[in-house]
Amino acid sequence: MVKAVVLRQHGSIGALRVETDWQPKPPGAEDVLLRVRACSLNYHDIFTIRGMPGIKLDLPVVPGNDVAGEILELGTAVEGWHPGDRVLLNPVYPGRGLMGEMLDGGLAEVCRAHHSQLIRIPAAVTFAQAAALPVAYGTAHRMMMTKGRIAAGERVLILGASGGVGTCCVMLAKQQGCEVVACARGAEKAAQLKALGADHVIDYGEVDFMKEVWRRFGKPDRRVEKGGVDVVVNYTGGDTWIPSLRVLKKGGRLLCCGATAGFDPKEDLRFLWTYELELIGSNGWKPADLQALLAMVESGRMAPPIDREYSLDDGVVALQALEDRAFFGKIIVAPNS
Repeated sequence: MVKAVVLRQHGSIGALRVETDWQPKPPGAEDVLLRVRACSLNYHDIFTIRGMPGIKLDLPVVPGNDVAGEILELGTAVEGWHPGDRVLLNPVYPGRGLMGEMLDGGLAEVCRAHHSQLIRIPAAVTFAQAAALPVAYGTAHRMMMTKGRIAAGERVLILGASGGVGTCCVMLAKQQGCEVVACARGAEKAAQLKALGADHVIDYGEVDFMKEVWRRFGKPDRRVEKGGVDVVVNYTGGDTWIPSLRVLKKGGRLLCCGATAGFDPKEDLRFLWTYELELIGSNGWKPADLQALLAMVESGRMAPPIDREYSLDDGVVALQALEDRAFFGKIIVAPNS
């Protein structure tokens, strides 16, 4: 029996309970049992708690997609790994789905994983830094580097820049030599984004970000290809969609990896064809993205900002902070700190 945050029915965060007698599923021949040292939270955890249309989960389940820890036990068919090895999990269990959704995740003292999910953590990388990477940073890396093709000299506008995906997008764009325009709410987050490397910050709780982009950089003009930005990162959808199209210069690219504020925004196709825009979708990550990110952290080229570490006893409080967006960067729960 172990301690875990358990979801037994969909609803609000109030439906979660910290249970001390949770029985983890035993590892199969190709599995390992992991002592969880760090689990980072993602907004996907909130969707799991609420319940997502068309996705049926076998409840109860332990949330938490991103997991780092030490191997406790090895299945009989697992080779090349040893108890005590420090590992990060690729959150996708082969043939089953996402940890913390289709299988028990990292908000527990131990969890089970398939051996193919294991990625060795370099000695210079902490458990918290490693756990910060998979869902948010892996998604950002694939969207920005593989699909989005961001390049030096481009002006990149990032909506929701203070969250996990957003902060990684800021850091990746700066590493590529881009001019970064970060959007967030509040003076404190604006200052944190400046410290992270953003060249410009727009508080879209105070101003209309579309009009502010026009004021600072000029309104896009398809005849002379001036004004606006080269790239917009928009994973919110909703009311920000059309303004995002309207700040792109001719030939600009809109990158999308989610729709946290609404998946069916109003569209205006005139901007798409008039300005020859590209709409580029990106879904998830590949193991190579996670390897590349670990190497960046190991070398000191990237330091994931971590807002706060919570104990497992405060795991429900941590999820509430996530839902309230009362954080900057990543929220970590450390079950075995």
